[in-house]
Amino acid sequence: MTPETVRSLLIVEDDLALQKQIKWSLDRFESVTAHDRSSALLQLRKCLPAVVTMDLGLPPDADSVSEGLKLLEQVMAFDPDIKVIVLTGQNDQANALRAVAMGAYDFFAKPFEPELLNLTVERAFRMFELQRENRRLQALQQPDAMAGLITRDPEMLRICRTIEKVASSNATVMLLGESGTGKEVLARGLHQASPRRAEKFVAINCAAIPENLLESELFGYEKGAFTGAAKMTLGKIEMAHGGTLMLDEIGDLPLSLQAKLLRFLQERVIERVGGRQEIAVDVRIVCATHQDLAALSKDGRFREDLYYRLAEIVVNIPPLRERVGDAALLAHAFVRRFAQEQNRSAMTLTEDAVQAVENHLWPGNIRELENCIRRAAIMADGSQIGCDDLGLKSLQNDETDTSLDLRVIRDDAEKRAIVAALGRVNGNMVRAADLLGVSRPTLYDLMHRLALK
Repeated sequence: MTPETVRSLLIVEDDLALQKQIKWSLDRFESVTAHDRSSALLQLRKCLPAVVTMDLGLPPDADSVSEGLKLLEQVMAFDPDIKVIVLTGQNDQANALRAVAMGAYDFFAKPFEPELLNLTVERAFRMFELQRENRRLQALQQPDAMAGLITRDPEMLRICRTIEKVASSNATVMLLGESGTGKEVLARGLHQASPRRAEKFVAINCAAIPENLLESELFGYEKGAFTGAAKMTLGKIEMAHGGTLMLDEIGDLPLSLQAKLLRFLQERVIERVGGRQEIAVDVRIVCATHQDLAALSKDGRFREDLYYRLAEIVVNIPPLRERVGDAALLAHAFVRRFAQEQNRSAMTLTEDAVQAVENHLWPGNIRELENCIRRAAIMADGSQIGCDDLGLKSLQNDETDTSLDLRVIRDDAEKRAIVAALGRVNGNMVRAADLLGVSRPTLYDLMHRLALK
C-alpha cells in the first residue's frame, strides 16, 4: 500500500457546514467527503481510506442511526482494518458504544475539540499503518502456502480455502482431477500450510513403478531381502516420517498392496520387505488420482474399505477448461517465467494469441498449456508471441445455458466477462475496465455485487 493511500481520510457528514469544518480542522490529511451512505461507499471503493470519520445520523433518515450503523457494518465488511471514528451528539453515548462494539475505532461527541480530533485521527492512522506493517512482516516469515497456484476462478479459490482449513488436521485428503490440473501443487500447499511444514514432503507415483518394485519403494527392505538388496533401505513411507506422503495415481495401486497400505493406515506401523519388526510411522497421507475410485471399488478393482479410509476429505479439482479466465492468466505467468529462463527480453502475448488460449479446450490442462507456452517462448522470433507461435486454432463454444432466469443469466454473464477480462489483461483493473467498457468505480461495484475479489 502506498503512503498516499495510507494517509487517505474519508469524512462522512450530511451537514455541509460541519463537513467543511471537519475537513478544515483535519487539513493535514488527504481527505475526501461524502454526505450519505451510497456516496460514502463509492468513495470507500475509489480511495481506499485508512481512516473514516462519520456521523451516525445520515439521510434519508437523519434522525435515526440506522443508516450510519448500516454504513459502519459495510465499511467493516469491506476492510476490517479501516479505523472508523464515530461523531455523535452529547446524549448519544449508547449508540456510540454500540458502534464501537460493531468495530468502530473510537467516538467523539459534538461539538468536538479540533486538537483532540486531530490527535485521535493521527493515532488511528498510526494504528492502521502498524497493523499493515505487522501483517506484511508476518507474510514474509510465513509465505502463502498456495503461492504456487495461480487462479481467479471462484471454484478454485474455494478449493484453496478448503485446503487451508483442513491443513491443520491429520485427516487424509483425496485430490480428484484430470491429469495436469495441479494436484501436486495443491498437495504441496497442504503440506506448507500444515504444522508438518518443517518436515519432508515425499511424493511417489504408483503408476510409474513396476508392481514387483512398488512394495519395496513404499515400505523399504532389509539387507538380503532379495537378490541385490545389499543394505537396508528406507521406503517412501518411512522417509516421510513426521511429514507428508503423497500417493499419486493411487487408483493404479495393485490389489496385492492395497491390503498392506490399509493395515498401515489403520495401525500406523509398517514392516520392511524381508523384516519382522513393526516400525511406527507418523505421516500425513495425501492421495491423488484421475480415476473414479468409487466406481473402481464397486467393480472390485479397488478395495472399498481402503477407499473409505482414504476419502476422509475429498477435493474435486475442475479441469482448466472450466476455470473462467485462468487459461489467459496462467499463459501470461508462463510467458514471464520462460522469457526469464531463456534470457529473452520481456515477452508478451498478442491479442489473437490470448483469444486462442481462451478458446482452446486444453485436454491436457495446465501441463499442456505450460508446454505450449514454453515451446512458443523458445521459437518466437520477436518479443511478442502470436497465435501462429502457439500453434492453436480458434474454437467456438456452442454450449447454451438452459436457465431462463434473466437475473441469473445476467449475473453469470457479468461474472464470466469480468473474470475473463481480468485474466486477459493480467489483473490490471484500469485495462480491464476499458476492455469491459465501464468506469473503474463501476467495475469495483460489479465485483463487490458479484462477490469477486
